[in-house]
Amino acid sequence: MGKMEVAIVGAGGYTGVELIKILLNHPYFEIGALFGTQPGELNQLYPGLEGVANLKIEEADIDKISQFPLVFLAVPHKTAMGYVIHLRKRGVKVVDFSADYRLKRENYEKFYCPHIDPTNLKKSAYGLPELFRKEIVGAELVANPGCYPTATLLGLFPFLPYIDQTQGVFVDAKSGVSGAGKKVTETTQFVNVDENFFPYNPIRHRHSIEIEEKSGVKVTFVPHLMPVNRGMEVSIYAQLKDEVEPLPILESFYADEPFVRVFPHPVSIKQVNGTHFCDIFAMTNGTHLYVNVVIDNLLRGASSQAVANGNLIAGFPEDAGLPKLPFLI
Repeated sequence: MGKMEVAIVGAGGYTGVELIKILLNHPYFEIGALFGTQPGELNQLYPGLEGVANLKIEEADIDKISQFPLVFLAVPHKTAMGYVIHLRKRGVKVVDFSADYRLKRENYEKFYCPHIDPTNLKKSAYGLPELFRKEIVGAELVANPGCYPTATLLGLFPFLPYIDQTQGVFVDAKSGVSGAGKKVTETTQFVNVDENFFPYNPIRHRHSIEIEEKSGVKVTFVPHLMPVNRGMEVSIYAQLKDEVEPLPILESFYADEPFVRVFPHPVSIKQVNGTHFCDIFAMTNGTHLYVNVVIDNLLRGASSQAVANGNLIAGFPEDAGLPKLPFLI
């Protein structure tokens, strides 16, 4: 297999630099160009890459971007649509990090903004390989899921046949501060985050509709900000129709999925941070179900998942280049 040159738009952000780190060691993808809002040397933004990745970030130019067969778009919602319209017209395959192509049009417009590209929206694949692999293989536009929906859906899907859906599902989710992106806000500045823990946008958070649309279950979703750099823990609570043994259900559902690990005890973010793994534990008390899910929000919740999707649409092995070694300390 030969190398494929790819471009990254939005290379200066947290998910962009995590994507760069993965692609630098990828056996088949090669970084052809980086584009972003802060043109210049990459190692000026991230000095730790000095001598490792002496790459330049260029100002975004659609003609230059269109020269590559595959583009990773790590830009905000609404901005992504503008790129995708032009790139798809020129036959460029796209993995989009934003929400622009994840949802049905009516749901997207309710939570985000008017959608200007309904044609490509209808053709996009939802990029959660364990659940939607058939749609991703051969797709030309893949919508990378949000980090909260990724963790929630992987924990929820195995139990959908057993849940009493008339009772709804409750999702208590926590993310590291990097999930808010690189832009500094009052919420994410050090004095507010350090030694603090709080919910934000409870019940009405826009990721709730993404979870509901893909699972078909009514969800009460409450996200929280943890005083850590990265990592995500999602706790799912549901009422079952009958008593079941949850671990065998998980083990059977993910028997052929090497990046979903089932544990017989509660899992923590430190065991997955730095990796593409999603780790899951579940237990019941009668017909009450508890599911405990952890991922790295920047990797499995964004950049490594984008690479898995890129592998699938490019015809490479799905696991090529995906990080497996966690930050143990």
